[in-house]
Amino acid sequence: MTTITDLTPGTWTVDPAHTEVGFVARHLMVTKVRGTFADVEGTVEVAPDVTKSTVDVTVQMASVDTRSADRDTHLKSADFFDVENYPTMRFVSTSFDGEQLTGDLTIKDVTKPVTFEVEFNGEQADPWGNTKAGFEAEAEVKRADWGLTWNAAIEGGGVLVSDKIKIVLDVQLLKQA
Repeated sequence: MTTITDLTPGTWTVDPAHTEVGFVARHLMVTKVRGTFADVEGTVEVAPDVTKSTVDVTVQMASVDTRSADRDTHLKSADFFDVENYPTMRFVSTSFDGEQLTGDLTIKDVTKPVTFEVEFNGEQADPWGNTKAGFEAEAEVKRADWGLTWNAAIEGGGVLVSDKIKIVLDVQLLKQA
């Protein structure tokens, strides 16, 4: 069985064509709305002692896609991400124990700690001689912590958009030579 300690040390970069940075929010308190960000870049420096590894990832907020153009436009507005003034979201790790990755998440110039539960899916050579590694990770945050507080009360009680947001990552890394 492959474990995170088997990951080859060195510099790895996020492969955006095989990576999904997503989120899940409750809508009307009864259903889930999922969204993704298509434009992501990042570097992972894997240390010989994997717990000393570092992660630095940047997401372009204007690349949000929830499969609804109107909703995406609203998310890009000052009510939510305000992409005109805050075009990026950034995560910089502060610690990793092999299963939990903690770091500083910055949205709209507000930085808060976030801890992701990480699952290592292995390392593999592709048919073109590149070395790839796969990870899945999840964290739960409160959007209000980053000043994302827009909402609307609904007639039956509750609010239109949940404060609790799940961040869901499916990441493929490319080993640099």
